[in-house]
Amino acid sequence: MTLGLAERQGDLLDDVNRFCDEAVPENSVYGFLHRERDRLFPDEMFTDLFSDRGRRSVPPSVVATVMVLQRLGGLSDREAVEHYTFDARWRYAAGVGGYERGWGRFAHTVLVDMRARLDASERPRRIFEVSKEAAEAAGLVGLKRVLDSTPLYDAVATMDTITLIRSAIRSLLRVADDGLEAELRSVLRSGDDYASSAKPQIDWDDPDARAALIDSRAKDAFACLTVLEGRELASEVAEAAELLAKVVGQDLEKTDDGTFRIARRVAKDRIISTVDPEARHGHKTAARGFDGYKGHVAMDPDTEIITDTTVTPGNAGDASVAQDLIGDLLDNKMAEDTTAEDTTAEDTTAEDTTAEDGAVEDVARGETTVTDQGEETATVSPRKRSGGGGGKGRRTKKRTAAQAARSRRAGARRAARRAKRGRVTEPRSNARVDRPTAYGDAAYGTGEFLEYLAGHDINSRCKTQPPTAAGGLFSKDRFAINLDDDTVTCPNKFTVAIRRNAEGDGIAYFGNACADCPLRAQCTNAEAGRTIRVGRHEQRLADARREQQDPEWVDDYRSTRPKVERKLGHLMRRKHGGRRARVRGTRKVDADFNLLAAAQNLARLATLGLHSTVTGWAVATP
Repeated sequence: MTLGLAERQGDLLDDVNRFCDEAVPENSVYGFLHRERDRLFPDEMFTDLFSDRGRRSVPPSVVATVMVLQRLGGLSDREAVEHYTFDARWRYAAGVGGYERGWGRFAHTVLVDMRARLDASERPRRIFEVSKEAAEAAGLVGLKRVLDSTPLYDAVATMDTITLIRSAIRSLLRVADDGLEAELRSVLRSGDDYASSAKPQIDWDDPDARAALIDSRAKDAFACLTVLEGRELASEVAEAAELLAKVVGQDLEKTDDGTFRIARRVAKDRIISTVDPEARHGHKTAARGFDGYKGHVAMDPDTEIITDTTVTPGNAGDASVAQDLIGDLLDNKMAEDTTAEDTTAEDTTAEDTTAEDGAVEDVARGETTVTDQGEETATVSPRKRSGGGGGKGRRTKKRTAAQAARSRRAGARRAARRAKRGRVTEPRSNARVDRPTAYGDAAYGTGEFLEYLAGHDINSRCKTQPPTAAGGLFSKDRFAINLDDDTVTCPNKFTVAIRRNAEGDGIAYFGNACADCPLRAQCTNAEAGRTIRVGRHEQRLADARREQQDPEWVDDYRSTRPKVERKLGHLMRRKHGGRRARVRGTRKVDADFNLLAAAQNLARLATLGLHSTVTGWAVATP
């Protein structure tokens, strides 16, 4: 399929365009896309997705516009195409106008095809990148990032253990060739043909019947795995066998009499569906669970522009992807540091050039200089020493000075561009450039992430929870931790050493000292006595807890971090494609969530009055 091109010369006599020009507000997403579509999504931006042979595609700029509006509306593919066909605002935004020209309609599979092409490309996030680059060019992205996450419910049903095992065996039989399938079926002893997804017909109120069902299906699963053990398998068969092994390994345990039963535990990384094996049990809070994924966002709090997104299984911690979300802060910081080094080098070059020029003049006059050792040396004019000429050295100095001047002019141009983007407001020599700052709730206040921020000179506004203890017992902050001596002193003034492992984490065991301690009832219920865990980042956590007691820190945190909650509300306000995932698998959910963020960014840019200019992007001033 070849690249289709949209018409860029609008029809002034088109009824749809004339009506919408008057009726659609300029700062609406429809007016913004109509005005800036060719600048945001030029068809040439998608050239790599198509070949040079075949029929022409629907213009990618039109499809991209429909995809953005689809995500804003939380619509299915069929509903999106229906809106494009019959809603004048959609046709106005896509630049196709009425029905006498352009694309009157197209099949919903065009959207499916475009998502597949983007997913297979080297730049699958290009629509989001466009929205962010436009915001950056207009100076709408600063040095602050607020991080947070939100649950994304999976698009499949959560399976119980029996359903998981039967579904995994059925998947294995389905991908096996005829010979292997016959061999696998020959070892099945339960009498189940695994042809249907329906549960076996038993008396589910009978505990013995349920136990027999679990044991028989588990033995079928292990028999199939035994047949496959040590064989070289096709990729599909290997994946199905691996899934089966994980399913039976996570939920079952073997009793002393050789039967299998459901283990009285929940596996750490439990698979909850064979249809979407990447979905997981998740907890946003201790009392609020969900099944599916987590969508993570980083946002500029001043303009509410989303700067990055990612999706993880539901059981992943928020801080596990925090470093990836603030990657652009590091890029900006490196660019600023490079510019600062360039400016310093230019100033040094200019000073050296001035000094060298002065030295040349002194030599030309034949003046006497004094060395560092106090010896007088008579300098001879280069013209006298060389018997004439003397211009080569001077021309070299002139070239050096000219290069320095050009470098200074280039530096001035860079400073002007930065000032235009709002990054520099005064000369570097007098300005104190604000450090990048990351904001997050207690989920991001981990020692590892705080250490990462400090190591990259990024301010932390991530809340760190104070230590707590169950039952009102003494919490960890009642113990004096001396990291210089690697000791811990309890409230009863007893001191023990910290025993550390190879990774740097340690534990202080008070043991026998708790036996006769008068404060034992207030400190511990453990028979072996109180223990205090001291992590490798203990000092960083202690510093963070102390810093967040500062009223200025508190005011900044309270006025900035909650803004991301409103943005998450905007992202999740549509159930279909918002809170509920439309697709399966981490990669596809991530792409869908990123496209949703791009759509929200474009809607926000429209509200802020972004418009293109000859030199780039600018925001309308009130």
